Amino acid sequence: MSSHAADGIRIRPITEAEVGRWGRAVSRGFHRAGVPDAEELRRMRHFPGRALAAFDGEAIVGTLRSMPYELTLPGGALLPVSAVTGVTVAQTHRRRGLLTRMMAEELAGARDRGEAVAVLIAAEYGIYGRYGFGPSTRYEGWTVDLLRAGGLRADLPAGEGREELVSMAELRELGPELHERWRRTRPGAIVRDEVFWKTATGELEVPGLTWQEPFAVVHRDAGGTVTGLLVYRIEEKWERATADGVLTVADFLALDLAAETALWRYACSVDWVRTVVAANVGPDSPLPLLLTDPRAASRHEGEFDYTWLRVLDVPAAFAARAYPSAVAAELVLEVADAQGFAAGRWLLRTCADGTGSAAPSTAEPDLRLDASALGSLYLGAEKAARLHAAGRIVELRPGAAFTLDLMLATPLKAWNADTF
Repeated sequence: MSSHAADGIRIRPITEAEVGRWGRAVSRGFHRAGVPDAEELRRMRHFPGRALAAFDGEAIVGTLRSMPYELTLPGGALLPVSAVTGVTVAQTHRRRGLLTRMMAEELAGARDRGEAVAVLIAAEYGIYGRYGFGPSTRYEGWTVDLLRAGGLRADLPAGEGREELVSMAELRELGPELHERWRRTRPGAIVRDEVFWKTATGELEVPGLTWQEPFAVVHRDAGGTVTGLLVYRIEEKWERATADGVLTVADFLALDLAAETALWRYACSVDWVRTVVAANVGPDSPLPLLLTDPRAASRHEGEFDYTWLRVLDVPAAFAARAYPSAVAAELVLEVADAQGFAAGRWLLRTCADGTGSAAPSTAEPDLRLDASALGSLYLGAEKAARLHAAGRIVELRPGAAFTLDLMLATPLKAWNADTF
């Protein structure tokens, strides 16, 4: 698979021998000049045919790759998706359509591979909407003033479990199994591969980034099973001989309220800490409500759109997820898609047994939207009524946007804890 343009720049998959050169081009594109090649790390996430490069002669002036990931859908199904990353264009070759050409090859390849959805994390907001991606999860969290919080509520159950500090080697052993159980409970979650755990625990170094060993605590239930994980770092600060430290949460997973409560109680009682920063713990985190004074928790200032999603196969994508069993309804969506993958009219039907489908239709549409808006709505975290209010959706039948929100509603909002 390759393509040429009039300017002679060729787009093609890289070979095994080109992984190092391709990685250096990625580092340059992310303004990390002179960093180590880290070929071992690059090869661990190299899937032949899925790493593209733009070649101007022998020079690599553009990069894009995808990985075969799994995305948790509403209802717990794991959908194979194309996780797009490593997207760069050299400063000397911008405004020549290289990203458009690379993205076209990737999206067509993903559809051919049977991946009904593509996902990415956008460094800039204004780029990916024109390729049919829409924001589908948010990076959300809390900052807690412990002096004001007053600890956790006294009426919360103490539980019979225990907390245990673990080493990085133990984290590599215990973390993957816990995450595999956790990700099936949270729409929007993605798989964590071997590279994730090796870089998170310092076994592998990411070129251009500085790693500082964190603390890791697991929660075990009364039977000894790991049901929660807290990974954090401490910034030690003092003001006039008074501790003013900051505990920053790097990872937080809890399978139940007992683990959630125990780990937040731990985090809120570490000596010399006045502030807990949990930048990305999800839109439904109960943290503020666990505190004696919920007003001690304020929205983390770094909140932003996170996972962007692009539907490539409408029938396959909408048949894979679950729907509210209390809602049986039908709507016809008219989707505009410049790349053609989701274009057309689709009858979206949800049934009382929690299943649903999307099929081509010739009926009059109830809503008109583009592929980017469809991607934002797919996991249920964004609201059609909100997009309608913003002029992103045209409501052709009064009340149709609200009906669509009922059809796509989820008990927990989609949330992705990880980058890729």
